[in-house]
Amino acid sequence: MENKELVEIIAEACDDKRAEDIVALDMNQVSLVADYFLICHGNTERQVQAIARGIQESMHENEVDVRRVEGFEQARWILVDIGDIVCHIFHKDERHYYNLERLWGDAARVPLQLGQEG
Repeated sequence: MENKELVEIIAEACDDKRAEDIVALDMNQVSLVADYFLICHGNTERQVQAIARGIQESMHENEVDVRRVEGFEQARWILVDIGDIVCHIFHKDERHYYNLERLWGDAARVPLQLGQEG
């Protein structure tokens, strides 16, 4: 499965858990850490955890390995490492504080097709 397709699947998993402001960044030209960052937030710790669980379940269903998950217990900033794709799930307060979109402002945004069939 190509990374771009995987980004769409992960974004859908986030959307299914009502994640807000889902953004995918193409990191190929700006970082060696990952090919893509997917960034979103939830409004409560419980929702942030549910989004992370949703990603993990979606990856399991698609037979994709999740390398590691960090920050799950505190649920203020959960990082889900899927190899070439790193998901950052923030609590809304932390998202505004860390502002990864601005920090990685040179990265191109990837258009997402959320909520569309087909």
